[in-house]
Amino acid sequence: MKQITIDPVTRIEGHLKIETEVEGKEVKSARSSGTLFRGFEQILSGRDPRDAQRITQRVCGVCPTAHATASSLALEDAFGIKDQVPANGRLIKNIMLGANFIQSHVLHFYHLAALDYLNPERTKEVTDCGPQVDTLANFLRSTDGAPFTPQYEGDYRLGPEISTDLCRDYLDGLDIRKKAHELLALFGAKMPHNMGTVPGGSTRKPDVGTIEKAGARLKEIKCFIDNRYLPGALALVEAYDDYFQVGRGVDTFLEYGGFYLDNILGAPQDTPVGLLGGVFNLENYSLEEVDLNEITEEVTHSWYEDATTGHPTEARTSPSADKEGAYSWVKAPRYGDRPCEVGPAARIMINYSRGNEFIKEKMDEITGKLDIELKDCASVAGRHLARALECKYISDLMGDWLEQLEPGAESVAKYEMPDEGTGVGVTSAPRGTLGHWIEVKNGEIENYQMVVPTTWNASPRDGQGRPGPIEQALIGTRIEDGDNPIEAARIVRSFDPCMACAVH
Repeated sequence: MKQITIDPVTRIEGHLKIETEVEGKEVKSARSSGTLFRGFEQILSGRDPRDAQRITQRVCGVCPTAHATASSLALEDAFGIKDQVPANGRLIKNIMLGANFIQSHVLHFYHLAALDYLNPERTKEVTDCGPQVDTLANFLRSTDGAPFTPQYEGDYRLGPEISTDLCRDYLDGLDIRKKAHELLALFGAKMPHNMGTVPGGSTRKPDVGTIEKAGARLKEIKCFIDNRYLPGALALVEAYDDYFQVGRGVDTFLEYGGFYLDNILGAPQDTPVGLLGGVFNLENYSLEEVDLNEITEEVTHSWYEDATTGHPTEARTSPSADKEGAYSWVKAPRYGDRPCEVGPAARIMINYSRGNEFIKEKMDEITGKLDIELKDCASVAGRHLARALECKYISDLMGDWLEQLEPGAESVAKYEMPDEGTGVGVTSAPRGTLGHWIEVKNGEIENYQMVVPTTWNASPRDGQGRPGPIEQALIGTRIEDGDNPIEAARIVRSFDPCMACAVH
């Protein structure tokens, strides 16, 4: 068999190595390897619990708000105050997390993934593309260094007009991301690593001026999403409609749910909520409620001591860099022994199945137009489509949340921190479902565990030899040119890996 290695996979967050064995142009096996250890769970041990929502944000500069949210929810649970958070506090947390979702999804589509499909040369066929687009196209054509190498190319299908539009949106997307950061910072003081998210709610008491400023930025953001991002994503997947059949991995999809206005896992349908959770099986379209007791992390092929295996409340993080048979610093999360894909595709399928009216209406419209099925979300094209649709949905919800804020009303609960307690905080994050578990003893953090979206997706094999979702998505893929494995790169990037989170 021929071995094809992509190391590093560029245009993602962090350091990822992909190794494949190819026979007759078909991938027969794949290994996903996180190449860095960071030790945040060890850093947290022995600290004041209230440091957690500050420190965990440093896991990643792209999606820190999700960690702040999950951490604050875990602390609220451990402190016994999760039912005391004022409405303003919950709304502001949702607004800040929503702003982070938007900037992350825009970042992924334009600045991380688009160059897999976009040939800047095509913009030269448009005479009035403008100096900015021309400058960007020249830069992309001439760049031969980081962060664009190793860079694979080919199979470009987008015409000159859409190529020019995507180049223009590539540039304008940078400004939209800035506006999303500014919107978040209005409530969180700064971004990345906001100061507003705390156990009990938010430090910022909303006022009319702040709400109006946030609304003005949201209006610009929504205009971009509605008129450029979502149509651009639809145009791309329509041109690459065969990629709805490429990159399918596991059959089980997991989502805890997020953007709740209460703190109930698996909330009923009538609960005010943005994204509902569940465990979805692609083979028979069955849906079950999430049971957090079913979650484990295995380390058979991960560089950790075997004792690390288990439920997050039992596990400890003990690195073992020389462990025989290991090939990744990413652990292997499993739900009831099953590897699960998490992320926008999982959320779209789960929320469609649970009757989310917006998702159902939009997906019925899109699947009819593109002649695809709901299950085709579990693919390269499906993940890009799901991410854009989710971005549209969340931006619409944010307008409602801004209107529901009560100027001058309290936004944080008062509490006394107990000396002992345990808690769990679960939420949606841009790249998938996120969970934080904390144990407090003698007023200090005794144990802290994070099970992160890309830890699910980029996991190595488990003790039974079952590959993780990215590994399974690569197996069976046809690689036309072993020296230019663009097909494999497209599959990996469709998951939007965040290796900084995965190797926390």
